[in-house]
Amino acid sequence: MSVVIVGGNDCMVRRYKDLCKQYQCQAKVFTQMKDGLKNKIGCPDLLVLFTSTMSHKMVRCALNETKGQNMIVARSHSSSMSALRSILEEHAG
Repeated sequence: MSVVIVGGNDCMVRRYKDLCKQYQCQAKVFTQMKDGLKNKIGCPDLLVLFTSTMSHKMVRCALNETKGQNMIVARSHSSSMSALRSILEEHAG
């Protein structure tokens, strides 16, 4: 299963990827709005949005890029490891 995480903390990127690996998921993590974000998201099975640590523009960009694709979108206000773990338990566990 492929997972794209948008938002979150820069210092947690490695931990997010390691946790996804425990659930046999490949993860891409985008913590900041950078050029070409639209082209880098791709077509994941699960899109995780950590809404408290991202701008409204970044949310719109991520949702517009994935519009019309068959994927699960999970939103979480918290960007903690336990929040990601509960999302992965629900959708990849």
